Amino acid sequence: MFDTETRNAIAAAATEFGIEPAALLAVAEIESGGKAYVRIGARREPLIRFEGHYFDRRLVGEKRSFARRAGLSSPAAGAIANPSGQTARWRLLDRAIDIDRKAALESVSWGLGQVMGAHWAWLGFGSVEQLVAEVRSDVGGQARLMARYIAKAGLSDALAARDWVRFARGYNGPGYRKNRYDRKLATAYGRYANNGTPFSRPETGSALRRGASGTAVAELQIALSVAGYPLTIDGRFGRLTEMALRNFQQTEGLPANGIADSATLAALGRRLSLAARLRRWWARIAAFLVPRN
Repeated sequence: MFDTETRNAIAAAATEFGIEPAALLAVAEIESGGKAYVRIGARREPLIRFEGHYFDRRLVGEKRSFARRAGLSSPAAGAIANPSGQTARWRLLDRAIDIDRKAALESVSWGLGQVMGAHWAWLGFGSVEQLVAEVRSDVGGQARLMARYIAKAGLSDALAARDWVRFARGYNGPGYRKNRYDRKLATAYGRYANNGTPFSRPETGSALRRGASGTAVAELQIALSVAGYPLTIDGRFGRLTEMALRNFQQTEGLPANGIADSATLAALGRRLSLAARLRRWWARIAAFLVPRN
């Protein structure tokens, strides 16, 4: 299961791209198994999967022949097995990079959303190196890449409508039924939605105010954004965060002091719980409104 840092990063990316945090969290969980990174030496790295048939298509001549002899490429999808462990997969990638770096990086599905490096130009990156730098930067980079792919592929509407079949077909491919991908998504979404927005309140007596920073501030910014007061999620309690909080407090009839005290956080929690319930009710109503063949 994701830790707080990862939940915050995914929720922040969801807010940035106009996706419900619970929906993006569900996709990330199914794609990554609830694990955001692996320790490779002294560095945290995203989870990867090397696709030997992608690598084969991107090589020519002696490079392709050498890669096939080395067991790194094949014209048949799935013919090059991925090791079960991530450390071994990164070693596999290093061997492919020794043959052709660009082709190797393009032949990997990267991070939380398992987005292929080959999509770098389509997703608006200047090079595959830029895509890889984004996904290796931090958990937020992985989440943004996943959200960017969903938006570019035209799948945001399917998530918004909770049309798990349409989303699964578009994101996971025609074999989604075999993997029960749509059902797994629905189950994961229900769990995150029922728990509300990933927002944990600070301990009693540790009210947040201007000048604070860290995970708790990032969670507050996410919660405010979802509640209708959009903010950049940077974990720094500055002027804009204070203004958003004052506006929320004023709307709720609380002292507009710009301090996230226990009363303010309780009101924010109620707002998010109500929003989650309304989304679930609307999804049920919308299910009856969608034309069926």
